[in-house]
Amino acid sequence: MAHPPRLGGVTFHHAGAFWFGALAVTAGVIAHLPMYLMGKESGYRLVGMPMDLPMMIGMAAIVVGLLASLYGLYPGAAATPPGGAPKVRVSAMDDAPITLAHVGLLLTMAVAVMIDIMKPTALAFVMPGMALEYDLKSPLNPGGTIPVAYVSLSGIVGTVLGSFVWGWLGDRIGRRASILYAGIGFIGTSICGAMPGFYWNLVMCFMMGLAVGGMLPICYALLAEVIPARHRGWLMILIGADIAGAYLLTSWLAAELVPTYSWRILWLIGLPTGVIFILLNRWIPESPRFLLANGRDAEAHAVMERYGAVIVPQAESGMEIEAAVKSHWAELFGPRCMRGSLVVGCLALGSGLVLFGFNLWIPTNLRKLGFAEADAILRNAALMGFPLTFAVAWLYGFWSSKKTIILLSSLTAAALFGFVIAGDAIVANRTLLYALLIVPIWGISSIVAVLSVYSSEIYPTRIRARGAGFAAGASKFGGVAIIALVIAGLATPSIAGVALVGAIPMALAALLTAMFGVETRNRTLEEIAAEELARAG
Repeated sequence: MAHPPRLGGVTFHHAGAFWFGALAVTAGVIAHLPMYLMGKESGYRLVGMPMDLPMMIGMAAIVVGLLASLYGLYPGAAATPPGGAPKVRVSAMDDAPITLAHVGLLLTMAVAVMIDIMKPTALAFVMPGMALEYDLKSPLNPGGTIPVAYVSLSGIVGTVLGSFVWGWLGDRIGRRASILYAGIGFIGTSICGAMPGFYWNLVMCFMMGLAVGGMLPICYALLAEVIPARHRGWLMILIGADIAGAYLLTSWLAAELVPTYSWRILWLIGLPTGVIFILLNRWIPESPRFLLANGRDAEAHAVMERYGAVIVPQAESGMEIEAAVKSHWAELFGPRCMRGSLVVGCLALGSGLVLFGFNLWIPTNLRKLGFAEADAILRNAALMGFPLTFAVAWLYGFWSSKKTIILLSSLTAAALFGFVIAGDAIVANRTLLYALLIVPIWGISSIVAVLSVYSSEIYPTRIRARGAGFAAGASKFGGVAIIALVIAGLATPSIAGVALVGAIPMALAALLTAMFGVETRNRTLEEIAAEELARAG
């Protein structure tokens, strides 16, 4: 049975099981660290070393911990839909002022988004080192045997599956529970940095992707359902600034730590960052809209009171729209949501092709062109573009969400076409290189942030986590597609090649948004959902 609501909806259904699981996973990761430290004299090269007994015990502890923590978070049988809409004015959450509880949630979600994005982003910075240690085929090591692209492919396939799994979990066990379980996964998958064998690295990269695939969409689903409508857009975009911030932080860590501690350190930092995130759980409530939609009214009232909402019982709640929506994946592609899913899917696919095509290969491509300081160049480009995120937040929150998506998509497509035209000749013009890099690195981060916000706004509550998970999964699928083409030899990871693959769908996404996009600025989630259903006839 769940504990009574405390701290305004901050609960564990089985607190002891959750904390036991968290400790077991943490201990299991620590058991892997001696293997990493044994490689100090060789520059932390672990290739060829056998896995020892402590590592085996640690892996077993991680599995046990993951099962225990899931049991601790899984809701009991009482948390079932009541068969009708709740009789309380849900729009009270949109009328509430911004409180300290809102600020705490925003900051905690900012930490979650940054940690989540850092893991797949780190793939771009670990692949050069992995290629050399395991003698993998890459532009820097053309004589290698196995293509290094298999590393990124395994990780991104995991994120695609994780996005859909977490989308289902977010609608089944709740936003808070899913977010915390992903946090446990952050800790456990940091053992990627201690895997001595290449094939173990592939397995762990897949598990890493599975763990982090759903954190971002569920965070945005929770924020959309808690932040007042008049502040929702710009605040959530600012949280999305952590996507650019994560790239900036990862590139900085790569430049500062990798030369001394090898590429493995970029995986191992998942241990302390994951533990810090779990300890911030008191600032993560359950979504009141999710609770009301699932008959957990007492918990919903506790959350609403914590966030300064005035609870007003009345005949209609504003969530009557949920009566027509089933909690199934098919709803995303039915007549009610098809237009929105088409816009979200194309924008997500285009952003994935850029993020996991152009951005994933840019460190390697710059080194191939003679830029030994590639990590520093990318860090500088991210720094230059980072302030523009605040402009995007203002545009999305106070101008137009729909027009902002069109503008960002068009600018990104234009910059990528610029790389197509310039090709490898870009090496001769450092100023033009920086000018063009800013848009894909900063711009695609802003597009991913905007996509995450938009996809969490346009779907009804019963399928909101699934909708956000679909956007995240489609984005990652773009990465799977382009990496698979590279492995098959049907595409080249040159600057011009990957830029062209990303430019075309981004231009198409701008067109589809203009045709079918819905305006979400300063509107309640229930109003947006009602309009989409009305458009479906």
